[in-house]
Amino acid sequence: MGKLIALLTDFGTSDIYVGVMKGVMKKIYPSAEFIDISHHVARQSIHDGALMLRNAYRYFPKETVFLVVIDPTVGSKRRPILLETDNYRFVAPDNGILTPVLDEVGEWEAVELSNSAYHLTDGSFTFHGRDIFSSVAAFAARGDITLSDFGETITDLVQLPMPSLAISDTMIKGEVTHIDHFGNIITNIGTLHWRNEDQLELKTKLHNHMINAKSASLSINDTYLSTIQTAYHKAPIGELLLQVDSNGYLEIAINQGSAAKRLEVSLHDTIVLNLD
Repeated sequence: MGKLIALLTDFGTSDIYVGVMKGVMKKIYPSAEFIDISHHVARQSIHDGALMLRNAYRYFPKETVFLVVIDPTVGSKRRPILLETDNYRFVAPDNGILTPVLDEVGEWEAVELSNSAYHLTDGSFTFHGRDIFSSVAAFAARGDITLSDFGETITDLVQLPMPSLAISDTMIKGEVTHIDHFGNIITNIGTLHWRNEDQLELKTKLHNHMINAKSASLSINDTYLSTIQTAYHKAPIGELLLQVDSNGYLEIAINQGSAAKRLEVSLHDTIVLNLD
């Protein structure tokens, strides 16, 4: 059985790009296995891709190679990189998309993919997903090449500014970070843990904060919602609700509907959670 390669891109599935990348990898490493995390990251959104990667990678088996291609500056001087941790390898552009992973994985090493011996020889300036990243991912998954063979060691990886989260005793001010396929509005208020049906604990790097789910209320774009629920069915069909999503973040949803369409929100819109 071959090593697993997990793909995350903004390429969609109506064009040839994803299939071609898999073809490249199979030629180099015929035993490779693939899982598509998603190919519908918001187009050219490094922030959206970083969030999706953070919420996905931990559920994969050790030694998975992650091929992450959200690359709006392809062909520029941005570096192609390979990041190695205790459990995983990540092949990606050095544009900040690995920021949440770097915050969580502990020790890591990285190289710039400067050794063209592991690239396709007829490469282009506009499809590094095929010509550099897929080729390196296949060699990395094969497991017979050391990290240093791929290029020079680097330590100054690009870091994204994280969405702002302001916490006080009376309110938490954050923003919309993701809108999923169902129209659920995901915020950066997290990570939240249910302690009982009435109490939530908010854990961040700097705070541990208890929240009364019954008395909390949220405002976004002149819409106000009260009470944080445990699941969609707690609200009547077609009604808006607040709940904690499967990754521990506060979510605005509609039971069997699209909250994003109803509220006409956009990424980075401000939200305020009132705690009393």
